[in-house]
Order: sequence, then C-alpha cells, then structure tokens
Amino acid sequence: MRLGLLGGSFNPIHFGHLGIAQDAREKLGLDRVLFIPSGTPPHKQDKELAPAKDRYEMVRLAIAGTDSFDLSDVELRRGGKSYSIDTVRELYQHYGSSADLYFLIGLDAFLDFPTWREPDALLRACRFVVISRPGQSYRSLAGLPMLPPLASDVLARLDSREVDRLDIPLPSGLGVICLPLPPCPISASDIRRRIRDGEPLANWLPPPVESYILHHRLYQEDPDHTHI
Repeated sequence: MRLGLLGGSFNPIHFGHLGIAQDAREKLGLDRVLFIPSGTPPHKQDKELAPAKDRYEMVRLAIAGTDSFDLSDVELRRGGKSYSIDTVRELYQHYGSSADLYFLIGLDAFLDFPTWREPDALLRACRFVVISRPGQSYRSLAGLPMLPPLASDVLARLDSREVDRLDIPLPSGLGVICLPLPPCPISASDIRRRIRDGEPLANWLPPPVESYILHHRLYQEDPDHTHI
C-alpha cells in the first residue's frame, strides 16, 4: 500500500488541507491519504488550539464520503508530546512492514526537520514529500545538512513551477520528493480570526465543519483575553 501521511493540528481543517491531500494522492499515485491530528505538537505552543476531540471530529466530518481518505487517532491516544518517529513506527505495526509511507510536509516545517527527534531514522522509514508553501522558497533547501548538494538553478525552477517534481535520492534514506502545488490562499489562523470577528468564511471550510465550529462555539474568544 502506498500511504500518504498528512499530520497537523487541523485547527481547523479547511479546503486547503483537503486540496493538498487530493493533489498529492493523484500526483504520487497514492492508494490512500491518512489524516493524523496532532495531540500536543512538540514545536507548537498555541493558545488558540482547540481541544483534541474537537479537531479530530472536524477532520472526520471533512473527509466523510471520500473513500481514499482515512483518519487516525494514533497521536491523540498516545498523550503527551507527539513525535513523528513514534507515529511512523506505530503505523508500521498497524499496516505491516511492506507499507510504503509518504510523509507529506510543508516546506516551512521541513526546514526545521534536523531538530526533530531521530531525523535519520525517519528518513529511513518513509519518503518525505515537501509541499510548497506561500512565502517559502525551495532554494532554502540548499543548505539543509541531511540533503545532498542541490543546484540552486534546479531549485529555482521548482519555485517558478517550470518543473512539477524533483526527486532527491538519499544515501541512507528512502528519498525526498519536492512537490510544488498550486498556492493556497486559505490559512487556519485567518479562519480563526474571521470567526472571532463574526466575518463570513467565504467557503473556506466544508459546511459540516463550519456548522460544528459554530455549534460548539470554537475560536470565538480572543486567546489573549484573560478572565479576572
């Protein structure tokens, strides 16, 4: 099975996340994409983070009816800080050692990859698919220590979308795939701000997710507001 892994806080999940999953599935020939809501992300301390059970339920609502999308609570069940290496090892236990895992990650997050727990083991365990992000340049990969030397002109062609994929082999890993996708104007932080300000969401969310947020009154309080 060729399985894409799409982790994140999904705070909340929106059409941008769904578009990335669908585009990556089609371009990489994946059988399924597994959405993995994070429990307590080790690199993110967010006062606006909705409860894990709500973020999980919003993802469930968003992907309902899409046969090629699945949902995992592996990080929510673990408790404490969630490390990707633990998640990947648990997924191999579930799907078997023959599973072919593709770790979908934004370019901005991948630049921090050397600081992750056991990065070398992660690179041996799954392929990393580095997705373009607004305001980020693939040319910034040139100095990343775990990658081989990369020609700046090749990376520039990714940024300009002259090429739609770059496969980077690794001597001691399964490889890295750079996958520039159409830019997404939607951000979860903008959605949260719009909800607080009572602004329309302009079709940024699947309707069941928007209904869930409004029904449970999520994101409606300023995170910097303190009660006396």
